[in-house]
Amino acid sequence: MFKKTVLFSMLLIFILTLSVSAHFQLILPTDETISNGEAEEIGLQLIFTHPMEASHTMEMNKPEKFAVVNKGREKDLTSELESFEYFGSQAWKTNYKTKAPGDYLFYLEPAPYYEASEDAYITQYTKIVVNKMGMPSDWDREIGQKAEIVPLARPYGLWTGNSFRAIVKKDGKAVPYAEVEIEYLNEGAFSGLNNSGVEVPADSFYTQVVKADKNGVFAYSIPKSGWWGFAALMEGEKIEGKDHEIGAVMWVKAHDMN
Repeated sequence: MFKKTVLFSMLLIFILTLSVSAHFQLILPTDETISNGEAEEIGLQLIFTHPMEASHTMEMNKPEKFAVVNKGREKDLTSELESFEYFGSQAWKTNYKTKAPGDYLFYLEPAPYYEASEDAYITQYTKIVVNKMGMPSDWDREIGQKAEIVPLARPYGLWTGNSFRAIVKKDGKAVPYAEVEIEYLNEGAFSGLNNSGVEVPADSFYTQVVKADKNGVFAYSIPKSGWWGFAALMEGEKIEGKDHEIGAVMWVKAHDMN
């Protein structure tokens, strides 16, 4: 009886640990601002994980679509994706060679992920913008994803302390009072080197939460350098009779001012 109680307690702790921070679809480039003289080719990793807690990465099936838009021209990169293992789960990667100056807006429609603990599916439509040579072109472009975050502040060239503003949309329409979850990519904790990473004083610090206004607009002041993910979660159409959570996700990176 004692052993069963201990095992149950361990299982409960494990489940609670997984739920402390949120699922976030990640597009991680090797560089988000390409200056003159820097390598034109960047690497991109597509990972489904808990970015702040750095404790659990989910298995990704091959995405439905991964593409890039530059000056209004789109290129489908789905066929160029290769699978790799990230912290024990399947993820995807590719390389992309930038050419002309401007914004390269990468966007992802992942295959629906089945979350057994919730008996539901999750699809997070994700975007990130890489800029070359400081010339803006597409950073505020609306792709037309089923769920989408459209930035109202340029999502690159950000200093720590800057505010990121954006509008949450579903099927092309603003979502009033949408709830937006925000997490930091705790890269030090993922590396596992000397347990170096951001430490939190309580569970409520893993995921920040803000609400959009009546026009679907939200803002968040970035407190630390590094990658930050914004996820607006909404109800989608059922899949095989099961609930389906869709998310609009966007990532930005902030730098300290020296």
